[in-house]
Amino acid sequence: MFPNAFSTAPTPEIDISGKTVLIIEDYHAMRSVFRDIMRSCGADVRKITMVASGSEAIASLNRVQYDVVLCDFNLGSGRNGQQVLAEARIRGLVALDCIWIMVSADKTADAVMGAAEYQPDAYLLKPITEAALSLRLARIIKKKQAFGEIFQAMERLDYPKAISLCDMRMAKDKAHVTDLLRTKCDLLLKSGELGRAKGLLEEILLERDFPWAKVCLAKILFKNKAFEAAKTLLEEAVAVSPSFLEAHDLLAETLQTMNDLEGANSVLEQAVKLSPNSVTRQKILGEVSIKMGRLEEAERAFQKCVSLGENSILKSEGIYISLAKIHSAKENPDEALKVLGQLNKSFDMDAIRLKVKAVEGMIYHESGNSKKAKLIAEELGECFGKDDVDHDSERSLEMARLFMATGNTKNAITLLRHEVKNSPEDTAFLDKVNEIFVAAKMGEEGAKLVEASRQEAMEMMNRGVLLVSKGEYKEAIDAMRHAREVMPTNFRVLLNLAHALIAYLQKNEITPELVKEARDSLLAANVQLPGEPRFVRLMDALNKLSPPV
Repeated sequence: MFPNAFSTAPTPEIDISGKTVLIIEDYHAMRSVFRDIMRSCGADVRKITMVASGSEAIASLNRVQYDVVLCDFNLGSGRNGQQVLAEARIRGLVALDCIWIMVSADKTADAVMGAAEYQPDAYLLKPITEAALSLRLARIIKKKQAFGEIFQAMERLDYPKAISLCDMRMAKDKAHVTDLLRTKCDLLLKSGELGRAKGLLEEILLERDFPWAKVCLAKILFKNKAFEAAKTLLEEAVAVSPSFLEAHDLLAETLQTMNDLEGANSVLEQAVKLSPNSVTRQKILGEVSIKMGRLEEAERAFQKCVSLGENSILKSEGIYISLAKIHSAKENPDEALKVLGQLNKSFDMDAIRLKVKAVEGMIYHESGNSKKAKLIAEELGECFGKDDVDHDSERSLEMARLFMATGNTKNAITLLRHEVKNSPEDTAFLDKVNEIFVAAKMGEEGAKLVEASRQEAMEMMNRGVLLVSKGEYKEAIDAMRHAREVMPTNFRVLLNLAHALIAYLQKNEITPELVKEARDSLLAANVQLPGEPRFVRLMDALNKLSPPV
């Protein structure tokens, strides 16, 4: 099927004289060495920027889209190279065609696996030579050039175009067929074209037993709720490629979904041994430990999260809150409150003030200090509905728990009904809402309230689509704008608003304001639920009406 898919081509000479270069290295002498090596490789010294720390690197990446980044793994105090790369990827500070080379004197598995989490283009051990760096650069640039148009389409979120470009490139580029196939499969998943992706992956696996193809196919099986088949594929991938961390992560998620917490815990423990410095993985391990009632293990995992997150973009108040709750569950309220004190010093409290207050109130309630808990609940009650902080469902749940625990059932129900309307199809989230009602001995009543709110949301979500089908475009837009005011983070409302706007634009004059509203609504929906097939179709329709600048 894929002739010569695994052949290699000779490495050509590459001109990097026009490329911008960022060197991140804490030692002055080594920065000069790296600069001289890059200059010897052909870089223009006037286009080379050098910084000495992770914070300086992020500031520089904010200002300039670099073509090449040469980053030391160990950068002294503050962010290390892995954390700089993670932040650059997550915040979109580097383009897809940027070359990121991590360099380090650290040969340990922790460092190598940690750096690999965010996929640098190369990991080179010191001392590096001009010959070694030049050869590696040439190979990477050749590959990036092969993907140039594909990357441009991906950055525009034009996945259909990117898929088409992959096919065109495969027809003439034998050296990169495997990478192109992998990219095409990922794009089909992002586009929601699960049938096409499944067929392609099955054909690939008939020819070569690629672990990445098994993981990609397992993602489709997972989405289709074929958990046993997904588990089998993932176990095979891990057996063949024990260091394939994505396979471990998806296997753990699959086992959790199958209620095999012991299995999920075992897989996660293996993964954190391979790469112990992942905030996200340690957090998931802690959450699984909590479900299993293993509070000591959960405490260790979340303590590790706090330590790892200190200089990481993945640092979050939720990690501190989980750790505080563990201390409270272990009947150690003083330690729990101490953790919240650490949180207060580490975050912008305006954004999370109500959430932290609600957790503090529950800690007092659980320790028997009902008077203090009630005072905090009353304080939150005075703020109820008045704060202008961005919507935060977890904050609402924490406040609802405290309101329920202290007798303010009315406010609790109001919050929970609002949250159900924003996430009417998220069964895991609805389970959390029901748990709050059960804890308040309102299980049956709560289930009815949840279902009523869910049905109300579904009717509002679908109203716009129904009006569009009748050709009542303006009415559809008005209905979905109202629905968005009521349910600002409901991804289907956001998609249906975009659908109504696009349908109107297809029949009427195209105005920049409506195009922007449709695009903003689509992007907001994609944040809530990445990879939704309707997002891709609607964005494609919008781009045909008004291509992005």
